[in-house]
Amino acid sequence: MSDNTPTPTTLLLIDVQKDFHPGGSLAIPTANDDAARIATLIRANTTTITRIVATMDSHAKLHIANPCFWWNKDGTQHPDPFTIISAKDIEQGVWKPRQDLKLPLDDSGVLDATIFSGADKLVSSGGDLDLTKYCLEYARRLEQKGRFQICIWPEHCLIGSPGHAIVDDIQQALHEWMERTGGSVEWVLKGQNLLTEMYSALEADVPVSSATSFNQKLFESLVKSDRLWVCGQAMSHCVNYTLRDIVNKCTSHEETNKIYLLTDCASAVPGFEEAAETFQNEMKEAGVNLTVSTDV
Repeated sequence: MSDNTPTPTTLLLIDVQKDFHPGGSLAIPTANDDAARIATLIRANTTTITRIVATMDSHAKLHIANPCFWWNKDGTQHPDPFTIISAKDIEQGVWKPRQDLKLPLDDSGVLDATIFSGADKLVSSGGDLDLTKYCLEYARRLEQKGRFQICIWPEHCLIGSPGHAIVDDIQQALHEWMERTGGSVEWVLKGQNLLTEMYSALEADVPVSSATSFNQKLFESLVKSDRLWVCGQAMSHCVNYTLRDIVNKCTSHEETNKIYLLTDCASAVPGFEEAAETFQNEMKEAGVNLTVSTDV
């Protein structure tokens, strides 16, 4: 590589979508400031950034983490946003999944018994998925991992909605980067599967299909970069668990030391600041570079 050739640098943009910015349904108050810094970063490093990978939270309305997926015991009320639904709640009937949910049950892209072991035992005698049994088993597996319980979120990033779109500042900067470099942004959609939550862009919290299992191809392509810059929303959730999944699969300090977490280009969901702080401390201990966008 000649001295005039830029070091291959990948920018990993995580969920920089309108619903996570002021005015959106799951707004982070400081996200617009983060977005302005990200846009400036892209414009100031047009030739340095040789690849951009952008993830997009992408949900359907009847997703397991949305209110309308669930009813209370009497079938009269959906859970409020930020309600936590435990396995015990499901077992005791405090919250129950709607029974008219229609799934393409013969489609392994929704629930694959080779990925979600024991899925065949959750099918009723009539051949339909017993959604209550599934949700109980799902909640148990989620809790066993120790990261989350089922959290009901405000409806956000519904596919095709205005809130699903990339925030304007960054979208314009991406268009400029593509026009100037001839490169194309690589889009990674996550969260489409109704039956599982997917904070990480690499793997669902409980994989239920091949599409929600660990994305080895994406991982390998990211760590091949000489430098990997990571930013977006939210520091407490999707940035957190996407980067954790990358770091956990790295096999050497050399790999983690190529990663830069841009701390001024991501913010925590309000109320989850401690999770964001813990994440940053643990990434630093793992060898990730914590820096600001003006110093890379």
